[in-house]
Amino acid sequence: MRHASRDRRLLPGRHQPGPSSASGRRRRYSTASRAGRTARMALSGTERLTARATASTRWAVQREDAAMLRQLAENLWVAERPHRFYGLEVGSRMTVIRLGGGELFLHSPLPMDSALRRELDELGPVRYAVAPNRFHHLYAGEVTRAYPEARLWVAPGLESKRPDLPITGVLGEEPVEAWANDITHLFVRGRPMENEVVFLHRPSRTLILCDLAFNFGRRTPALTRVLLSAVGAYGHFATTKLDRFLVRDRDSFRRCIETVLSWDFDRIVVAHGEILESGGPRALRRAYDWI
Repeated sequence: MRHASRDRRLLPGRHQPGPSSASGRRRRYSTASRAGRTARMALSGTERLTARATASTRWAVQREDAAMLRQLAENLWVAERPHRFYGLEVGSRMTVIRLGGGELFLHSPLPMDSALRRELDELGPVRYAVAPNRFHHLYAGEVTRAYPEARLWVAPGLESKRPDLPITGVLGEEPVEAWANDITHLFVRGRPMENEVVFLHRPSRTLILCDLAFNFGRRTPALTRVLLSAVGAYGHFATTKLDRFLVRDRDSFRRCIETVLSWDFDRIVVAHGEILESGGPRALRRAYDWI
């Protein structure tokens, strides 16, 4: 039947393909071929993006399944979990310090699941936890439920934002005697939306921040990377372009940053992004050169 059809197309009276028709077919074929190649290239690009997104998702799952605690220095550990903020994959990090008396201090607590609790219990008794700014408080209540003897300290403003929490004290200018031999803290004034309190673990020369700076690198998922690049916070230790609009009292804020820069630290642990293992003072000064 296929041969008969072909024969009928060649019968007298039928339109016979001439040179111009053949040329038209070649042009149509060439156009279709180019369109096909373009579509394949677009598809392969989409596949590459999908593969990268899948890899990013796998990375988050691997982090979640990995051993929770990672030691950075003597008596200093971190625990990390995937975390989304308005759709951005920013991750979150808790810092654990073992004080001179053997008690544990938890900075910006993560969910107290059974795996994390087992690892903490191996290190020592959890006695103190801090919610270091007005945003990092979501799991503070889990600490006091899991460890009734733990004492919870919070950043200024959280006592009214979270009246449900069993708060021991509000962090201010005065040192807290319970951990003053190992840890220095400072309430950073001038950014009331956050009211962040920063900490220095003196024995390891480690500065601990939450949202005052970020350090997002290559492991950042693709979409998050694009959006962070737009606000100047990807590929280096940085603040975002939006941060300067959060400052309400520039002089007070500048004095606080200068105080932090006068401390003796090298490493910076951030809540979001990668830990900066060395060169902390120079990186922090560069991040805040706009003040």
